[in-house]
Amino acid sequence: MSKIEIQNLTVDYTEKNKRFTALRDVSFSVEAGEFVSVIGSSGCGKSTLLSILEGINAPTQGSILIDGKPIHGTGTDRGVVFQHYSLFPWMTARKNVAFGIKQIKKNLPKVERLKIADEFLDKVGLAKFKDKYPLQLSGGMQQRVAIARALAMDTDILLMDEPFGAIDAKNRTVLQELLLELWEGDGTQAKKTVLFVTHDIDEAILLSDRIIMMSSDPGRVNKEISVPFARPRNRAELVQTREYGKFRNELLSLFYSDIANKIGGSEVVL
Repeated sequence: MSKIEIQNLTVDYTEKNKRFTALRDVSFSVEAGEFVSVIGSSGCGKSTLLSILEGINAPTQGSILIDGKPIHGTGTDRGVVFQHYSLFPWMTARKNVAFGIKQIKKNLPKVERLKIADEFLDKVGLAKFKDKYPLQLSGGMQQRVAIARALAMDTDILLMDEPFGAIDAKNRTVLQELLLELWEGDGTQAKKTVLFVTHDIDEAILLSDRIIMMSSDPGRVNKEISVPFARPRNRAELVQTREYGKFRNELLSLFYSDIANKIGGSEVVL
């Protein structure tokens, strides 16, 4: 049984008295401990899909099962990392992480929550900044706090919606490596199941076991692709190989063919 099973998912919505289809007949599964990226051009329904998985929106048709059971609203089995940090500005980094832990482990004493918060802030390299407020931290550091919070909550599933999209290239690379390190762990604990939304093909290749390539208008699964590179992956070495270049070009071809089809099917006014 798959950890996540998405079955014939369709999502319609109405805007300005017009009905639109964001997703149509989307089906795929994610195995326990698997890292799966969803990639596609703007308008393919990536974020809509994640909002259904989070439980904050409901599908028009179809279903999502977690451990064989349908989801009904948000749940403590899912941790979420958004693109724009989503930290409470009136709380320190430490308290932001501890607050997340409290939502999952309500009976855990405060001293224990803070101890766990300290542990995960140390893992993301922010032990010295635990008493700083979000506005006192850089964007990359704020996102590290958000990742620490999601991991400290110790949910089975991590949902990540372009978490590095608003971060500069250098810090993006650092956070990608950090995420992989924390996800892979030391082998003593089961890996989290990760569904990762991105528009960055290189990021998807580096992080993923498998990539779901979406098409748009409406959003649907174009192709499911297994990433053929063994772990652990050395970015500097991998990008120089012929195999990487060939695989990347295949993904780019799929990505841009969807954009070309959209342009070709539209009336262009000069």
